[in-house]
Amino acid sequence: MTAAGTPSAVDAPPAVRSPRGRARSSRATASRLGLGALAILAVAAVWELYKWLGPADGLVIGGARILPRTSDLAMPHIPDMVVRLFEPVTRADGSPPLWLEVAGAASLTLGIAAVGWLLGLVVGFALSLLMVRSRIAEASLLPWIVLSQTVPLIAFAPVVRSWGSRVEIGAFEWQDWMSVALIASYLAFFPIAIGALRGLTSPAAMHTDLMTSYAAGWWATLVKLRLPASVPYLLPALRLGAANAVVGAIVAEVSTGLRGGLGRMIVQFAGQASGDPAKSWGPIFGAILLGLLAAGSVALIGGGLRNYRRAEVSA
Repeated sequence: MTAAGTPSAVDAPPAVRSPRGRARSSRATASRLGLGALAILAVAAVWELYKWLGPADGLVIGGARILPRTSDLAMPHIPDMVVRLFEPVTRADGSPPLWLEVAGAASLTLGIAAVGWLLGLVVGFALSLLMVRSRIAEASLLPWIVLSQTVPLIAFAPVVRSWGSRVEIGAFEWQDWMSVALIASYLAFFPIAIGALRGLTSPAAMHTDLMTSYAAGWWATLVKLRLPASVPYLLPALRLGAANAVVGAIVAEVSTGLRGGLGRMIVQFAGQASGDPAKSWGPIFGAILLGLLAAGSVALIGGGLRNYRRAEVSA
């Protein structure tokens, strides 16, 4: 209660949305899904239009290829790529359809990326709490956090695998998938750390002063003020971190040689593109859907925090 006897903004419970507000939210969700579908159709239309109008050998200026080739080897028709997904992977008897093979590889990559995302969440949020708690820690750590993202991932992955192969504690033995998960977390922690830092420091001075006047300690202020205020910043950062974890897992699978995931499948099928160009696009479609699934799954977290999602701020 405030001095005037009325509940403060901090004490007030989260607002409950009215039926009209829920209907408006449902319409907004349907509108976003519709726009997303239209965007996919627009990309497909541009692809087919360029394949129809573009030069077969592309456009080369000064020895550099400015526009890609439009031959069937370089740019298969989208209907051909879709049909290929439902055909067997190979001509061998009993060969599964391509989409099933891609789904199996995607499930492995998704599991590794999920482990990397969770590790990135723990590390990123712990760093943000440390930087919020201490200005000296923020001044010391923030430049290194930003600088960490300048390291080329394709060069960093083999080093992580080499170090991990030397880890052996009792019966525990480092597995190759752990190296991939660690590399995925390396990409995931950065947006989470930055988004959480912005969110935890977003409350206005009048709100933090109000908590001080209540004799609330740092942890009480964190739980009752800073964490709810960080939700609009944290959710976009979590989505970006999930997508980054998928990218990191796929690249790490290629760099470390881990078999069974989408990364190795992309490389393997790319080597067969001269004889079956539509086949090589199967795992690429799988990687796209995997990234969308990973980012969209954060919406489940956002659904539980909808009372605090008055707006979202990009990380």
